Amino acid sequence: MTETSPDNTVPVAPVIDKDNWQDAENVRWSFQHVDQVLPTTPISRGTGPVAELSVELQDLGGIEIPKTEFSEARSVRSVIEASDTDAWMVMHNGTVLTEEYFSTMRPETEHLLMSVSKSLVGTVAGVLVGAGDLDPNRLVTDYVPELASSGYAGAKVRHILDMRSGIRFSENYLDPKSEVRRIEESIGWSETSPEGQAKGMYEFLTTLEAKSEHGGVYEYRSCETDVLGWVCEKVAGESMQALMSRVLWSRIGAERDALIATDQYGVGMLDGGINTTLRDLARFGYLYANRGVSLTGEQVVPTSWVGDTLTGDEDTRKAFAEGPDDNRMPGGMYRNQFWFPFPDSHAFLALGIHGQMIYMNPGANFVGVKLSSWGLPQDAAKLFPTIRAFDALATAISAPIVD
Repeated sequence: MTETSPDNTVPVAPVIDKDNWQDAENVRWSFQHVDQVLPTTPISRGTGPVAELSVELQDLGGIEIPKTEFSEARSVRSVIEASDTDAWMVMHNGTVLTEEYFSTMRPETEHLLMSVSKSLVGTVAGVLVGAGDLDPNRLVTDYVPELASSGYAGAKVRHILDMRSGIRFSENYLDPKSEVRRIEESIGWSETSPEGQAKGMYEFLTTLEAKSEHGGVYEYRSCETDVLGWVCEKVAGESMQALMSRVLWSRIGAERDALIATDQYGVGMLDGGINTTLRDLARFGYLYANRGVSLTGEQVVPTSWVGDTLTGDEDTRKAFAEGPDDNRMPGGMYRNQFWFPFPDSHAFLALGIHGQMIYMNPGANFVGVKLSSWGLPQDAAKLFPTIRAFDALATAISAPIVD
C-alpha cells in the first residue's frame, strides 16, 4: 500500500489508520511506525549509561539446519530470507555475532513486539515476586478487587502467569468477533467500533466470564497478561510504563526508551503493545541467558525467578499437553509468559504474532532475536524453521573447537 509522489520518484508514507494497520500489505510499515497510528507513551530507559555491545560480526547464514521429518536440510540464510525478516541478531556470551536490517528497518527503529510484550510484563511480575511484593499463590482479586464480580474471582496470580485460568476467551485473530479482537474495539483501536464499545482495557477485563475451574489446562489467552499487568500496577501503585522503566528497562543498559501503545485512558496494551529496537530487545533477552544479570552487571531478574521459569511446576507440561490448542510443541510447556518448545532442552522463547521472537538458551549463553512482518498473524511454515535455525546456530556456535 506504499504510495509514491506524483513524479513516481520519492516514496511517501502509506495511508494507514486504525482500521488497516494490521492488514497484510501494511504490517511492514505499521510495525515500525506504531506511534503514527496509535496513542503511545514511553517506557523510559532512565539516565544510566548504555551497555555497549561487544561486536565480532560473522557470516552465519551458511550454517545448516538439519533435516527433520517435516523438512529437508536448509541453511539459516534461507530461513531469514523466506520469513519476512525486518531485522535479526545473534549474541553469544554477550557478544554480537550477527546483526542485520532489511528494507526500512534501522538500528534506531522501534519495532512492535506483539506478544513478546507478555514476556516483559511477566519479568516485571518476577521482579515484584523476588522483592516480596507479589505472591503468585494469592488471589488475583486480593490485588485487583475490581475483578471480584468477573470470571477471575477465585483465580490465583500463578494461574494467569501460566495461562491456566478458566476464562472464556477466544484468541482467533482472524475472527473479528473473537475476544482478542474485542479488546481492540474496547480500547478504541478500531475506527469502525460500534458506538459505545470503546470502554477501555480495565472495564473490558471486568466483563470476562469463566467457563471452567481455574488452575486447569493451559490455554493461550492474551487477557491473562493484561490482568497480570493490572495486578502489578496495583502492587506498585504506578502505571506499567513507570514500573517497567523503574525495575527493568532502566537497568539493562538500553539505548532508547521503549514505547507502549495505550488505550484511550493511557493504560498500556500490555499483552502486545510494546515497541523496542532490535539491540535493546537483545539486551533484555540476555537477562535470561545469564541468570538474570544484565550486560551492566546488575542482577535485574532474581535468579530464583529465572530458575522457576526454567523448571515450572510438576504439572506444567501436563497442563500444556492437555490444552485445547495444537501448539505443535509436544512435550513443551508455557511458564511465566514464556514458551518452552522442547521437553529435553532449556532453550525457550518469547513469541509474538507476525514473526516476533527472542530465542534464549542459557546452557549455550546464546540469544537470538528476530523481528518480522509476516502477512498472517500465525504461520507455522515460518515459525518452526526460525526456531530450528536458532537451535542450529546455538549448537554450532557453542560447540567446542577441536584442533
